Amino acid sequence: MTRKSTTRDTTEQSLRKAMVVTARQLDARGLNRGTSGNIGVRVGRGLLVTPSGVNPMSLKPSSMVLMDTDGQNLGRGVPSSEWRIHRDIFVARADVGAVVHTHSTFAATLCVHRKSIPAFHYMIAVAGGDSIRCAPYALFGTQALSDGVIKALKDRRACLMANHGLVALGSDLSQAVAVAIEVESLCEMYWRALQLGEPHILGKSEMDEVIERFKHYGQHRAL
Repeated sequence: MTRKSTTRDTTEQSLRKAMVVTARQLDARGLNRGTSGNIGVRVGRGLLVTPSGVNPMSLKPSSMVLMDTDGQNLGRGVPSSEWRIHRDIFVARADVGAVVHTHSTFAATLCVHRKSIPAFHYMIAVAGGDSIRCAPYALFGTQALSDGVIKALKDRRACLMANHGLVALGSDLSQAVAVAIEVESLCEMYWRALQLGEPHILGKSEMDEVIERFKHYGQHRAL
């Protein structure tokens, strides 16, 4: 085995372990429950995806399914039904190394009303723009759903999926999780704000200032 292939194998094994930790973290935080949601990471010229229908506590590094960008299963197990979303994001977005999909409570609450989230709070910029879009409804696991998600994620790091859940992106798993946590918090705040009526929405110029500031501000610089 060459040194290059050894390094690749080590990296893949590290990612598999990190995916197990992340799946359990999302479950512990209540962002996913049971077998809901899924995770994908870029590895080499392909991707690793969590398996279909496996509880986080039963996951092992070997459970993760290796696929190529043509959608071919290169390993054992059945990948998440949403593997197309992960594959299509990695093909379309060279800046993304990890994708987290959750069925978190407040994101799902807004999703069933098919509501995008406007700039009611400056932290909306964490998702990369002045809104968090909601992709149109399509049956889970379909190419139509993935196509809608890709469109909703244009120039964004997160989107909602109508009557479904949340997708968050990052350069690595820790960043993708951080975005998912922040967006779920924003969904909760927006839901609460709506109980008092329509909130005041920040204007484009105001959000442009926030987005520019985030480029040079602490941890957001890497998001």
